[in-house]
Amino acid sequence: MGDRIVKRIANLYFGAGLAATAILAFALFLCNYFLRRGAADNRVLLVCAGGVCILYAVFCLIARFLQRRSMDVYLDGIASEIDETLRYTIRNHPLPLCLTNAEGVVMLASERFKDIYPAVVMMKTGIAQLTGKDASDFLNADTPQPVLLSVGDRTYKVLPVYPGGDTSGPAAFSWIDVTDYENLKVRYSDERKCFAHVRIDNYDELIASSPDDKKSLIAAGIEKVIRRWAAKMDASIIRYYSDKYFVVFEYSHYKRVAAEKFSILDEMRVIETDADFPVSLSMGVGLDGKTPQQTDEYATLALDLALGRGGDQVVVKRGMKVDYYGGTLQAVERRNKGKSRVMAHAIGQLIDQSSQIIVMGHKSPDIDSFAAAVGVARIAINRGKDAFIVLNESGRSLADFYREASKSGEYRFIGTDSALETIDRNSLLVVVDTHRPSLTEAPVLLGKTEKSVVIDHHRRAEECIENATLSYMEPAASSTSELIAEIMQYLAEKKSISRLEAELLLGGIIVDTNSFSVKTGARTFEAASWLRRSGADTAVVRQYLQSDMEDFRQRASIISNAEFLSGGIAVSRNEGRHENAQIINAQAADELLDIKGIRASFVLGETNDEVVISARSLGEVNVQKIMERLGGGGHLTTAAAQLKDITVDEVAAELQKLIAEI
Repeated sequence: MGDRIVKRIANLYFGAGLAATAILAFALFLCNYFLRRGAADNRVLLVCAGGVCILYAVFCLIARFLQRRSMDVYLDGIASEIDETLRYTIRNHPLPLCLTNAEGVVMLASERFKDIYPAVVMMKTGIAQLTGKDASDFLNADTPQPVLLSVGDRTYKVLPVYPGGDTSGPAAFSWIDVTDYENLKVRYSDERKCFAHVRIDNYDELIASSPDDKKSLIAAGIEKVIRRWAAKMDASIIRYYSDKYFVVFEYSHYKRVAAEKFSILDEMRVIETDADFPVSLSMGVGLDGKTPQQTDEYATLALDLALGRGGDQVVVKRGMKVDYYGGTLQAVERRNKGKSRVMAHAIGQLIDQSSQIIVMGHKSPDIDSFAAAVGVARIAINRGKDAFIVLNESGRSLADFYREASKSGEYRFIGTDSALETIDRNSLLVVVDTHRPSLTEAPVLLGKTEKSVVIDHHRRAEECIENATLSYMEPAASSTSELIAEIMQYLAEKKSISRLEAELLLGGIIVDTNSFSVKTGARTFEAASWLRRSGADTAVVRQYLQSDMEDFRQRASIISNAEFLSGGIAVSRNEGRHENAQIINAQAADELLDIKGIRASFVLGETNDEVVISARSLGEVNVQKIMERLGGGGHLTTAAAQLKDITVDEVAAELQKLIAEI
């Protein structure tokens, strides 16, 4: 830069002198021409002036040449001194430092750098070869970032500098020792406090079903397992109720127990009891809260989620992220109907306090969703309230039920637009057979009222309707129709239900239990028995549930084209687009389980605007976890997912990957 400035000044100086001489000579020529017109003495003067101009030009050229040569010598001397100073500075730099060429070969390095990498050879060794990192981590990066390296027991942050900003050219790298800082980070992370709320599932039923002489032994066995697990983590544990514990431990221990997938779940199941179900626990773990209060809130929410999903699992919540462990047991049915009775009276009071009732199920409703909505409408009508059922469309599977319900004239079916005009702040919104806002028939209705009720039998998902006035979620129930039938028994003091309503609810139970073969408990049969006494005709229900020949052919094609994977997994596809693909897929998945050796089945298909998957299992494979990874949900043995903006082939590939993982 300095060389160019000096040359410009010199050129300007010599050029100005030469121009002044030429102008003077030209001025003398003009004076001679106009004033004396060629006098001899003037011609001599002109010749002299021209000669002086030429001599001055020659002098300028010679001076410029000499000046350039002396300047080059001067700059070479400065460059030599700078190079020597740079080499000395780099060799003796207090930080590990190296210079590389565009190929990443080390050209020059400090002595401290050689202490870290004694094997470095100048002009031969590449930086990627020394560090074991990919060359792209250091070179040709669009946005150069520091690289963290571990060498022996030390940790270094490598800072790149690119002359002129060209990341594809030579570079200088500084190694900064951040060992103490990184060790402090690790220690801070490991010593973070984790809160856990632990609850024994069905503790009261477990103790009640045990002989008196074994009750204390079972309670002591449970206590021993939990405290032994806490002792391995050096945790602080408090038992604040007979079946509830609060545990505080460090994050370093959480990493270990998470890697073991919370083996305490398995330890609990092997405790011997006289009950017809194993001992299990639910645990909610809270991490990474900004304050201890927030961490405890995370743990409480995680426990609620674990209980809502049927128990026998650990749910870990850290901010917006939620992880699940366990969940291999079916939800245990509670023999005590106390909760159902309390919920029935609470729902009755909410109905009485509301101006009208708006009921909705999930999108693409099935018989369980439809029957539950009709059942809630009957409860409201019996209590003298107007009831509206939100239903935008009814598929082929509901055609007969919907036709009979409409023909009766007792139910008001409205679409989303009409519901928005009808609903007000004093209305009661009842959501049945789903608790996920995105899956409701009309998500826009949520938040339009001050009171809302959720009644569902699915295991709770991370996405859930928030701030519901009353939430009745019972994953041990076979269906939402079963829950509604129990509620109606406590609220039917004014009028009994009609034959059609009883047949609808019975149909919902039959479909969701695959004709009482899965997820069926004693209370399921009690509900079915009450519906039968209320006028339900099983022959009529069977006629309603009959499918046409085209649907039968589709199911047969799905089953015949099934692919059988290792481990007793069957995967098949419903070819083409079908409006009722969701129903056909579910029926085919159920029938695939009738094949000997099949433990779980998955059937994919397409409706007009989405890909639908139905998953079924006999209990050994948790299909709920797989469907949740695809954005769906359900139960351990019955689950489904609906996906948009994706092809069947892409979903099939992702499903195969998840089956291999889980």
